[in-house]
Amino acid sequence: MGRVVVVAVGLCLTLAVGLAGCVGLLGTTGPGAPGGPAGGAGRAVPVRWEAWDRGAAAGCPGLPWSVLAAIGRVESDSGRSRAPGVAAGTNPAGAEGPMQFEPATFARYGVVGPGGVSPPSPYDPVDAIYSAAHLLCADGGGHLGSLAVALFAYDHSGTYVATVLVLAQALASDPGLPATPAAAIQFAAGQLGAPYRWGGTGVGGFDCSGLTQAAYDAAGIRLPRVAQDQFDAGPAVADRSTVVPGDLLFYGRSTRAVEHVGIYVGAGEMIDAPHTGAVVREEPAGWSDFVGATRPG
Repeated sequence: MGRVVVVAVGLCLTLAVGLAGCVGLLGTTGPGAPGGPAGGAGRAVPVRWEAWDRGAAAGCPGLPWSVLAAIGRVESDSGRSRAPGVAAGTNPAGAEGPMQFEPATFARYGVVGPGGVSPPSPYDPVDAIYSAAHLLCADGGGHLGSLAVALFAYDHSGTYVATVLVLAQALASDPGLPATPAAAIQFAAGQLGAPYRWGGTGVGGFDCSGLTQAAYDAAGIRLPRVAQDQFDAGPAVADRSTVVPGDLLFYGRSTRAVEHVGIYVGAGEMIDAPHTGAVVREEPAGWSDFVGATRPG
């Protein structure tokens, strides 16, 4: 995607992030929120990281805590990654720490967070998160209209902007989002703008069930190939009011005639590959022919 297109898409997503507390078209976050169906186990963002994210965001009014959480998830699995540059050294691009700062950028924007180390270190998670909030705020991240631009300045990638904003949307809807659906959502967000291709499973594009299959394959769960079989595989969600991010949403004439599937990302929105001539996109999930949802895993 070009930068102008990314900013336009990002604005749509930031509105969803900012409004994630309101009732979605398919209902609010399901039982156990915050925490969703998995409670505190296997969270995409650990409880202590969420606390740091919320504290850092509070210092930049208007910056969603979930954006910081999504950055941490994308950059280092919230500090749990053992990749080079997370706990020590640098990654191949020269970035450091769980929020992946370039040394010159951290030298300018690094701050000591509450309980962090002094002088500030990009490897200390508290310092890293508070420094990321400082950088984003300086670039306009406290305003919905410029949040996507601030994220683009952070990483210079349109796919990165879209992925962070979609994950932030999901985390705002369910702070306790488990790691498995978060991985599926992260994959789907990375395909935004890919062409629809009948029978496509990734090479040259996706069809609807090819996208959801690939998304959950990236999360370590193998789904059947076509939408009807994915629906039949379940497990079923009790009713539409309990849908949470990562659930698969199915549409058609009946539960025995399923024709379409998308992945729910919160705030009444889903990512899907809709039809020939379109691209993978985020759109409202409340279609009139909704027939049910499942929760893979």
